Amino acid sequence: MTSIVHADMELTIARLQYDGGGDWYNDTSVIPNLCEEINKRTTINAAEDQVIVSLKNNSILNYPITYMTGHGNVSFTDEEITMLRQYLRNGGFLYVDDDYGLDTSFRRELTRIFPNKELKELPATFPLYDCFYTFENGVPKIHEHDGKRPQAFGLFDDFGRLVILYTFETNISDGWASPEIHKDPAHIRELAFKMGINIVYYVLTQ
Repeated sequence: MTSIVHADMELTIARLQYDGGGDWYNDTSVIPNLCEEINKRTTINAAEDQVIVSLKNNSILNYPITYMTGHGNVSFTDEEITMLRQYLRNGGFLYVDDDYGLDTSFRRELTRIFPNKELKELPATFPLYDCFYTFENGVPKIHEHDGKRPQAFGLFDDFGRLVILYTFETNISDGWASPEIHKDPAHIRELAFKMGINIVYYVLTQ
């Protein structure tokens, strides 16, 4: 399938560094590997180097897509909450992939970012699942974790734009890691890459 996106500038996906004790830095190969697949399969020009951003300054404002993951606690200061809110309101997008253990603290911090909004589970008919590759049953299951069904949640701004995507009980980004890390079979990694490409494509075209 050929993408209709023709980027004049190189797309860089940033990784969010945060405090609280969670391992925000784990699996350093995921963004480079995803971007390599994006470049192979689409006309999007994606930088294959990982860029790390912090909410302690305004560096996040330079990147349209930011990725966040981890197994443990996440904690933002009031100033960081303000910066992340500004980023999302100004057109930025945050993809959060629970790596098993992030859920409670992320949801807590989310209520501080947008007190009057809440995550909504995305139905299988949501256009994210059919914008490049087709996922008839919604978000795929990549890692078992608790064996619960995989879920994808979205938070939308006042204009209906998806500004946060949160995946739970699936761990899509683990499937982007180099094969020797999690030893996922090829068909599982393929599902993860296809879903990752859909996420990026959707964000750039919504």
